[in-house]
Amino acid sequence: MNPTDLPELFELQKLAELAGPLMEQRVLCEVTAGERRFPVQAFVLGSARADAPAVGFFGGVHGLERIGAEVAIAYLRSIVMRLAWDETLHRQLEAMRLVFMPLVNPGGLWLGTRANPNGVDLMRNAPVESKERVPFLVGGQRISPGLPWYRGAQGRAMECESAALCALVETELLGRPLSVAVDCHSGFGLTDRIWFPHAHTARPIAHLPEMHALCEILDQTLLHHRYRLEPQSRQYLAHGDLWDHLYLDAAGRPDTVFLPVTLEMGSWLWIKKNPRQIFSRHGIFNPMIEHRQQRVLRRHIGWLDFVTRAVCSYQRWLPAGEQRTHHRQQAMARWYGR
Repeated sequence: MNPTDLPELFELQKLAELAGPLMEQRVLCEVTAGERRFPVQAFVLGSARADAPAVGFFGGVHGLERIGAEVAIAYLRSIVMRLAWDETLHRQLEAMRLVFMPLVNPGGLWLGTRANPNGVDLMRNAPVESKERVPFLVGGQRISPGLPWYRGAQGRAMECESAALCALVETELLGRPLSVAVDCHSGFGLTDRIWFPHAHTARPIAHLPEMHALCEILDQTLLHHRYRLEPQSRQYLAHGDLWDHLYLDAAGRPDTVFLPVTLEMGSWLWIKKNPRQIFSRHGIFNPMIEHRQQRVLRRHIGWLDFVTRAVCSYQRWLPAGEQRTHHRQQAMARWYGR
């Protein structure tokens, strides 16, 4: 495959060459889109210790949301360029693990579709069933791959891209004292949101105190930030959410905390500023004017770097004992109205 077929793959290859032996490049699987074949890749840096905290950055789960992959790649580029001169970064990498899967769905990106080349929405593809009412179609459907939000056939194994993401999280993130996953998306509302599980139920997660503590230090550190932090269930419920699936697996493990979050960039704001974008399928989910795209990439680097620093320093803020009770009470009041 010629990586120039997808500029994102070409950029990732250049970054792997620049990083050299300091970054491991893996091909997790390959996907076919028409006559094209694309690798699904991961890039790993930092400590190999099993007890080191870790953070994973993911993008491009939905092929239409190109900006999600670009944000993840932009942060990886920042890390790679700093390897040559940033002593603080090297100290961080001695103490923690960084994992990148910036382009989960290259086939969908090539085809310009939300789903993968098999017509499956990867974020509705996990074996998680909501017992509560989900919105028609949007919450996941098994009617037809010709309709959006298709989950895949009942009883069928997960798509190779979904399975690769889950295997990477299992290998690199789970089982650690703390790990955080950041999945970059776009397309919901006028506000940039940071969502956390659950998506399949309105019940709070078991690690609600830890999530509240992370959000609290974000509010204290990035003053006047634009993000709205909330459980996804406040907006809608869905079947088959990959992060719910992985969180439920991790929640039963002792002495480990796994906090997956989704950066949901508010693409309606881009449409508001440039209404002609609404007539483009890509314009609904991505900034189409160059200076707005550059502004988006700049804006989110600070948030992603905050997550990296917070995970590296987790022992200074992760609540324990009575602190967990206090944070749970505050979280219930903030997000659940009680």
